[in-house]
Amino acid sequence: MADKVQFELVSPEKLLLSEAVDMVVVPGADGNFGVLPGHSLLISTVRPGVIDVYEGNQISEQIFVSGGFAEVTPERCTVLADEAMPLSALDSATVEAEMRNLEAALANLRERSGRLSGDEREAVLTELRATESKLDVGQAKLAALRTTTAH
Repeated sequence: MADKVQFELVSPEKLLLSEAVDMVVVPGADGNFGVLPGHSLLISTVRPGVIDVYEGNQISEQIFVSGGFAEVTPERCTVLADEAMPLSALDSATVEAEMRNLEAALANLRERSGRLSGDEREAVLTELRATESKLDVGQAKLAALRTTTAH
């Protein structure tokens, strides 16, 4: 087991994956980082992107995460993901349609925020920021799909 690192992927609903792997590459806030057995202690935010799980020199699984946190010890890498799904479950046409809807909603929210004031404006601005975050996740999904189809 010393030549493996225990990888755990947890969503708010459940434990999605728990297995000993050779390496895992996580999309950290400051760039991707690889975790091998014996890694130094690390806590990082996770940006929207793909976690690559390696067995030997091959990627055995690719999982899209929308964000979260990662905790690394010499023996273990735990990712607490806001949302996670196999990359193979993503469909570019569906993601592009979702993004068009989000962009339309964003334009509407921006227009509304310019007309409102006080608490109503703050509520619209909060919704606007949430919609921008969803759009960022959609862009990361499309980038992940483009990257995997290029290989």
